[in-house]
Amino acid sequence: MENKKIWLSSPHMGGGEMKYIQQAFDENWIAPLGPNVNGFEHDLESFLDEEVYVAVLSSGTAAIHLSLVLLDVKPGDFVICQSLTFSASANPIVYMGATPIFVDSEKDTWNLCPKAVEEAILYGIAQGKKPKAIIAVSLYGMPYQVDEINALSKRYDIPVIEDSAEALGSTYKNRKCGTFGDLCVLSFNGNKIITTSGGGALILKDPAFKKKAVFLSTQAKDDAPHYEHTNIGYNYRMSNICAGVGRGQMEVLADRVAQRRANHERYKLLFANQPHFSLHQEPSSDYFSNHWLSIVTVSENSRISADEIRKMAQKQNIETRPIWKPMHLQPIFNDTLYFGGHYAEQCFKTGLCLPSGSNLTDQDFEKIEQLFSKIFTLS
Repeated sequence: MENKKIWLSSPHMGGGEMKYIQQAFDENWIAPLGPNVNGFEHDLESFLDEEVYVAVLSSGTAAIHLSLVLLDVKPGDFVICQSLTFSASANPIVYMGATPIFVDSEKDTWNLCPKAVEEAILYGIAQGKKPKAIIAVSLYGMPYQVDEINALSKRYDIPVIEDSAEALGSTYKNRKCGTFGDLCVLSFNGNKIITTSGGGALILKDPAFKKKAVFLSTQAKDDAPHYEHTNIGYNYRMSNICAGVGRGQMEVLADRVAQRRANHERYKLLFANQPHFSLHQEPSSDYFSNHWLSIVTVSENSRISADEIRKMAQKQNIETRPIWKPMHLQPIFNDTLYFGGHYAEQCFKTGLCLPSGSNLTDQDFEKIEQLFSKIFTLS
């Protein structure tokens, strides 16, 4: 019998993507402009349902980088960033020659700890360098503490870059992630809730900012008959073909959110009444997570660790992964400023990402449940 691999989060096509791709080929719109680019941006703007302006780009990383460019971040500037995140949240800070200040997570959402953020702000002010931006991540689809972070942003006049790369379809107080920051970022990488193969989006509140973002993302070519450049530009625009995939994916976004949330409900039943296992979930009804990935933490009192579970799953051809290793623990950032306690480190030590794709089958879940039935006897 074939031992089919159960992936952590694999691409899930909806069936409508090819009509947009075929249209691009039929009309020879193959470049990083065209009807699909415009249409995908419009689809996202309609979904977000607020007065926002979307520029689709080659990646979420590119969107964070352009956000920092638009905020005029300079070499030596401080930028606050959540430590418990993927490196793409932080790397663009270094692209700019700026200095990241990493902060700990709070226990409810695992996102920016407001107390640690304020400590980092006050440190920067004391050094004569008020931070130029706060990068706020909605980790694994869970919205951050929006009210608290936005209050700090307003109090100290520091813009927020909302990194909702993992949170398309999530909401906080019935408002969609991707609308809370001064600038907001989405990702459409192959493992995300919807995909364009590779891609991202920058969401802006000002049409002039969108115009500038598109200008910079297409090599900053000035309006001249020859190639004239008065700004440094980037090759960051999404192709019309990839945007066609995105248009097809938008048709099934609501289903993908529902499917991932159904996965989470199934895990909730699996871990019920298991004292050594805790499923990460919304702290209150204000939060609605897309549950891009479902995460379980394993008690330190358990006789089996998260990493031992990962190895057992690997032997069964089931992909699980440790949660993101905090940035302040990464070798490349080992001398970087950090504020807060040790909660992010604790999450990394005890957390495990579970298979969460919207294309998981009942048979896949039966195999996962059989594995954990054995694990429970060892815990």
